[in-house]
Amino acid sequence: AWYVPCLASLETLQELCRKENLTCKSIGITNRSLKSYEVEYLCDYKVEEGKAYYLVKWKGWPESSNTWEPRKHLNCPLLIQNFLRDRNEYLSRGRGGKAMKVRNHVKTLKPAIADYIVKKAKQRIALQRWKEELNRKKNHKAMILVENTVDLEGPPLDFYYINEYKPAPGINVLNGITTGCECADCPAEKCCPKEAGFILAYNKRKKLKIQPGLPIYECNSYCRCGPDCPNRIVQKGTPYSLCIFRTNNGRGWGVKTLQKIKTNSFVMEYVGEVITSEEAERRGQFYDNQGNTYLFDLDYDSDEFTVDAARYGNVSHFVNHSCDPNLQVFNVFIDNLDLRLPRIALFSTRTIKAGEELTFDYQMKGSIDLTSDSAEGLSPSKKSIRTVCKCGAMCCRGYLN
Repeated sequence: AWYVPCLASLETLQELCRKENLTCKSIGITNRSLKSYEVEYLCDYKVEEGKAYYLVKWKGWPESSNTWEPRKHLNCPLLIQNFLRDRNEYLSRGRGGKAMKVRNHVKTLKPAIADYIVKKAKQRIALQRWKEELNRKKNHKAMILVENTVDLEGPPLDFYYINEYKPAPGINVLNGITTGCECADCPAEKCCPKEAGFILAYNKRKKLKIQPGLPIYECNSYCRCGPDCPNRIVQKGTPYSLCIFRTNNGRGWGVKTLQKIKTNSFVMEYVGEVITSEEAERRGQFYDNQGNTYLFDLDYDSDEFTVDAARYGNVSHFVNHSCDPNLQVFNVFIDNLDLRLPRIALFSTRTIKAGEELTFDYQMKGSIDLTSDSAEGLSPSKKSIRTVCKCGAMCCRGYLN
């Protein structure tokens, strides 16, 4: 039998069951819970005969089942707090961002305010589900958070989180490794970097010590050393909790760190679909019409392959450009020694404070054909119209290309 993932949320399936008076244990609808009620979010507010009422959307029930409930019946302080915050935010925007004190004698909300509150509630739920999905799929210990305090934009509709390259048919991204180092305590003279003709990329504090442009050779799955080997950094994934957030200056989504990051530390890997340059050229024409692209040329040794993170990627998909970046691109070889297919790692160029946005220069070597959804631009090699840069750096070049 063929199975396909259900695209409907759990709450939507529960709504359908309750609407048709059906039970389904697999989604939590039993005879006992068929008539259970839990507040999902608050939709509206009114005052009647001196009593405050909220219009309640019940979790797992269709909107046609919404009911007005007195404040004293509601045991959901966080949802009431969100409701009041969203209401005040809407009113403040009407005053140019200035805080506005809401009069206590207001008996009803204008439809526009109630509509905004519902949209914010639905967005909050959607972003929470997206955050949970990202953290289920990631293969590293650090957390991924999601935040949007700027607009009503929800999760991207056509983006799928992956932890490693997704090769197109006919491309092998695990090729060339048949043996590993025999070091009892890396690094030794016969360790992986030395065998490849390069020095170890990391110092004793596991920080990068090589210059940009030089490759990183880490110990691989055939090596004798264990997981605590100082030459296993990129392969362990990001060690920092990161937040995908909505920027307030028209650059779409961005990424900020929730922890302090020291200079020359590994931050994240850039992953996506690995495709041929010919396929990248074809997709690039399509992306050009949309006004963005995520094509990253793997040009360490040749330009046969490209990483496309438009639909498949990790947190790096959302990292914005800056003319004064705090991340630098490095080519990494672990379980594949094919020089045409390096892994792309981003390391910090300086100390990055907690809460600071992470950025890298899209014109760095190896990333000349990369722009994000927030860049609103196209590849320099495929377009003559110059795209204005919005990075805000003191040394901003003014254009992305």
